[in-house]
Amino acid sequence: MNPHLSHKFEESEEQLVMDQTTEGTVAYLIIYNDDHNTFDWVIQCLMDVCNHTHEQSEQLSLIIHFKGKATVKTGPFDSLKPMKDALLDRGLSAVIETEVESR
Repeated sequence: MNPHLSHKFEESEEQLVMDQTTEGTVAYLIIYNDDHNTFDWVIQCLMDVCNHTHEQSEQLSLIIHFKGKATVKTGPFDSLKPMKDALLDRGLSAVIETEVESR
């Protein structure tokens, strides 16, 4: 087998998988509760990174604390990824979960 053809096939297969996973999906930015970040820090991070008001951030921090996690933002994966990275850089436990939109 020609190694150049194999490489091109892997690249196109990877692109196909990426297109299939992002098109027609909705993404959720979720923060999980932890034992080391203070309410004030979580509130500040939500205001700085997600552009939430102080009141929204305060309510979300309480939900995170009592429920164990909260969805803090929804939207396209590409717009949530920098926010998730910024929250991780600030020491929060953040993930993005996606699901296929029903049509």
